[in-house]
Formats: sequence, structure tokens, C-alpha cells
Amino acid sequence: MQVRTEIQSFDGEAGNIECAIDRPAGDVRGWALVLHPHPLHGGTRNNKVVTTIARACAEHGLLALRPNFRGVGDSAGEFDHARGETADMLALVSQFQERYPDAAAGQWLMAGFSFGTSVAAQLYSELSAQERRRPDRLILTGTAVERFRHREVAVPEDTLLIHGEDDEVVPLSEAMQFARSHGLPMVVMPDAGHFFHGRLLVLRLLVQQSLRAMTPAAG
Repeated sequence: MQVRTEIQSFDGEAGNIECAIDRPAGDVRGWALVLHPHPLHGGTRNNKVVTTIARACAEHGLLALRPNFRGVGDSAGEFDHARGETADMLALVSQFQERYPDAAAGQWLMAGFSFGTSVAAQLYSELSAQERRRPDRLILTGTAVERFRHREVAVPEDTLLIHGEDDEVVPLSEAMQFARSHGLPMVVMPDAGHFFHGRLLVLRLLVQQSLRAMTPAAG
């Protein structure tokens, strides 16, 4: 299935948010927001883990958004340790829902990789606090939520955690502590490092399985 990619701009608190949108070839059944790793360590929307997740979402019929965080590409601002980035993504969600009401009314998946997991978890929690619609599925890969957490975090019990056994950036023990504190199961990929080299196909299959099980939530 062919996926088309276009670039659009949204407005964040620091200015422009540059965003790639991967469009499915067929009917659109919803959307996905996929958040990239640490901007100061080479993280961009084109990271292979991010693009793998986004491609699986687009093939499922979701408009897949891959924004660049502050200071990356043509996105304005400077790295803000997930505070400003979370505020920017909250603004992006509102603008996307206004710009694409049909897609926004369908299935909604949110995913983060590494630093992106902290933004994703805190964005989910902020949407809950504001009693706004939350994603129907949350996927956290290479979970580093606690490293950049600035608020209390509450994530759904069906959150999918995926981690490499040999993660050299975020040790498995750190991710397990997050899973334990939130009562979540975790999929551990044997012999996989932080960037899932040689394991991206397996990662894609895990995301596809989660997508097939996803149904729109009431709130």
C-alpha cells in the first residue's frame, strides 16, 4: 500500500511546528501522533523507529503526524525538557482536530519513542486533566518518561510498552520501574538495543497487532 507524505505547519507556543503527515492510500479511518527522540541527540521526525510506527499507522488507514520538536528542522524555539514540547503538542492536537475533523473523529493512536514517550505520557495526562478526548491507544517505545517528567502522569491500562532487552540508552530496569509503578505489562524484545537495529520489522508487527485491536474510546 502506497503512503504519501506531505509537510504542513502548525503553531506552537514557541512558533512554527514543522510536521510531516503520512497519508494512507485508501480511506482515512483516524489519525496518529508519533513523537521523536531527544532533539539534542539527533532525534528528528525521520528517526527510523518513528517512521516505522508511522508507516504501520498509515497502512492501517490513519493520517500519521510526525512533528519536529522545538529547534529541529524548521520548528521554532529551543529544547525545553518536555515542558514546552508538551504544550506545543497540546496546541497541535487542537489545530489538527479543527483542520481535519473527519480524521479526528475516528481512531486515534499516540506513540512516542525515547524522549517522545515523556511528551506523549504527559500530553495524555494533560488531555485527561482538561477532560478532552484522549487517544484510543498509547504506545511507548524505549520508555524514558521519568527522565523528563514535570507533572503527575496517568496512562491507560492498555498502554503498550515496548523495550529492547539490551537498551544502552534507557536501561531495561528503568523501563520496568515505570511499568511496575503504573501496573503495566511490557513487551521486551530479546537482544534489541535502544534503536531496535535489525528488529524494526518485529516492532512494526507489534504496532500492527495493537492497531488491529484498537477501537475508538468514548472519551
